[in-house]
Amino acid sequence: MTTSDTNVDLTAVQRRTVSVLVGSQVAGGLGVSAAIAVGAVLVTQVFGREDLSGLVQSSQVLGAALLAMPAAALAVRYGRRAGLGVAYALGALGAVVAVVAAQTEILALLLIGTALLGGGTAAGLQARYAATDLAPPDRRGRALSVVVWSTTVGAVVGPNLAGPSGRLAESLGIEALAGPFLVGAVVMAAGAVIVVAGLRPDPLVLARSGQPPGPGGRRRRVLRTGWTAISGSPRALFGLTSIVVAHTVMVSVMVMTPVHMSHGGASISIIGFVISVHVAGMFAFSPIMGWLADRVGRTPVVIGGVAVLLAAVALSGTSGEGHSAGLTAGLFLLGLGWSACLVAASTLLTDAVAAEARPAVQGASDLLMGLAAAGGGALAGVVVGRFGYDVLNMGAAVVAVVPLVVGVVLRRRVRRAG
Repeated sequence: MTTSDTNVDLTAVQRRTVSVLVGSQVAGGLGVSAAIAVGAVLVTQVFGREDLSGLVQSSQVLGAALLAMPAAALAVRYGRRAGLGVAYALGALGAVVAVVAAQTEILALLLIGTALLGGGTAAGLQARYAATDLAPPDRRGRALSVVVWSTTVGAVVGPNLAGPSGRLAESLGIEALAGPFLVGAVVMAAGAVIVVAGLRPDPLVLARSGQPPGPGGRRRRVLRTGWTAISGSPRALFGLTSIVVAHTVMVSVMVMTPVHMSHGGASISIIGFVISVHVAGMFAFSPIMGWLADRVGRTPVVIGGVAVLLAAVALSGTSGEGHSAGLTAGLFLLGLGWSACLVAASTLLTDAVAAEARPAVQGASDLLMGLAAAGGGALAGVVVGRFGYDVLNMGAAVVAVVPLVVGVVLRRRVRRAG
């Protein structure tokens, strides 16, 4: 497949684009996971504030959400290289700021650094959409899912770098727990270089060749454009709702599972094993979800994902404190259901809007899913503290069916309009 005006082989460019995105995703995912893995411990041991240890994760999630729109605005105006490159660079800068914060023992500076570190997450999320810019409609799900799958490498390897990076930091006269942030700065900077050097030609710019330019790059204008495009398409609304709900349910239950297990005396190693199983469910099977989304359809895969999420919270919510096979299975299914919804709904969202509006729509989607997950994670702690882990899972089950309700309402509205 080639473009008639430039004689560019789009198939070859797409293959190269996906390869570059996979490389940057491995680097970025490794950098974020390595740093965040020790964030809470750093606050506890260096700053002596165990009560504030959860703020590192919260600031990173919030930073990723807030940086989604600036990255999308850059993509709208200049292409994917600019949006992804700047986001990864901000992530690297944030990791450096966190190292300085650890050395100077300034907690506010650490939170600023981890918020900027969210740029790596924002880039990783938007990279999945970049894989669809030149993909044929019947292969968009697979292209997107391969980039999501590549996150597995960084998510698994990153936390295991805490020991070696700590020793490296000590040899340089730096606080040992700042070592993972130091590694994060290097690998996320590498991610920025990979996308800036490798995404040539830029897939979004090439996909929009001959089309009218998108809206100006101002953040508010881009957000308004994205929401206008979403609200005007029932399929886009369904896709957005599915992404936001699945992500919120997953984060809310996952973040409180270690607490639930620790109350029953589960060891750190057992808790780590269960979370690793959960992460495998999130990423390892995403290519299968992409294949199903292309072959069976986006909506059926989303519905299947919701069913898996309901099974997950049923197993988790009925599991006692500590470790059990049911809880392990529930966390695995929680990741699997998230994967199905994220891959299929993200592909549906891309399908449902015009090419010139896609970066704005995708940025708005990442902003909303990040804010919802941050709020859900914070609320989950309150729910578990006052009512228990089982009540949290019951609430998650209620939230999980929202996409199905929205889908029915939108279908009826379309039928009436027709």
